[in-house]
Amino acid sequence: MNRPFFSVVMPAYQAEKYLGTAIESIRRQSFEDWELLIIDDCSSDKTFEIASDYEKKDSRIRVIHREKNAGVSEARNLGITMAQGKYLWFVDADDTVEETILSRVYDSLQENPAKLVVFGLVEEYYSQDGKLEYKNTRKPPRMLLNTERDVRKQIILLEQQTLYGYPWNKVYDLIYMKNLGIRFEDYRKAKFIEDILFNIQFCMDIDSMNLLSAAPYHYAKRANESLTNEFVPEYYRLHRRRIETLWKQQKYWKIDMQRSRKILGGLFCRYILSALERNYDKRADISFLERRRFCRQIFADPLFLELVPYGKAEDSRMLKIALKLMQTKNVTLNLLFAFCIHLVRSKLPVIYSKVKSGR
Repeated sequence: MNRPFFSVVMPAYQAEKYLGTAIESIRRQSFEDWELLIIDDCSSDKTFEIASDYEKKDSRIRVIHREKNAGVSEARNLGITMAQGKYLWFVDADDTVEETILSRVYDSLQENPAKLVVFGLVEEYYSQDGKLEYKNTRKPPRMLLNTERDVRKQIILLEQQTLYGYPWNKVYDLIYMKNLGIRFEDYRKAKFIEDILFNIQFCMDIDSMNLLSAAPYHYAKRANESLTNEFVPEYYRLHRRRIETLWKQQKYWKIDMQRSRKILGGLFCRYILSALERNYDKRADISFLERRRFCRQIFADPLFLELVPYGKAEDSRMLKIALKLMQTKNVTLNLLFAFCIHLVRSKLPVIYSKVKSGR
């Protein structure tokens, strides 16, 4: 069997509403040397039937049905094991991609055979009734990098643009990935951060990376289905781990630590603000005194003291205000600001999303 150039892994769970559109966007690719592995994670709707119909009419499509639901991380890990291509790309079953994306990636790899290719995305925000409210485009500058130092200088900037954590805006060298033996952590234990932890492991020692100044991936954020709208009691602990792991990577690389502190300090501030805001959710069941205690504990955290006092916010007005408040470590003012954010998020979710996406 000839090895395809690209393996596309698409985990699918209860995806009957969007799966056909996602598959068609892969089938329309102008570059045709690919395989698509659809991992049905024990769906109870028509996901498996839809995927199987496509498998019958396109020999490049393979469908794997799991008898027990294990989550998106295990679905991706299974895809890694079964993929046969030279490069691997993860696509979500409710997103779509433009028809030239694989051609662009392939062309860049002919110029510079990199271990990783990163491109941009269009965030599409949908209201609860399914109406597209607005779009937000993010894309990196075009670069073909072939030294460790050049790659490492760009990673922290990708994180600043929120382009480092996602798995689906990247195409990975599959042989290199398999040799590393890395896997996605169980999303039920590392919810929100399993993707960034995977990418940090993959990028730790890579010496080549292509950045494409294009945004061909359309990422759907639906108000009634988004994981980011779910209440997660351990939100702060998980995102603290994210920042700590990123900081450890920067210290391992020993490059421009002053810049790293500024960027990670700002990002940590954003997650802290979000954690404080979430504590006003009724499901948190936290008293006034517990909120104050939680806030004081954060301000005494060694990671906070190492990063937030040096944090900078380049473009977001809200983050600039949050940083100034957190750098004072005034518990009352910070909780008041978080409460105001909570009110906006609760009463005006579209405005909240627009302000947040502009960070």
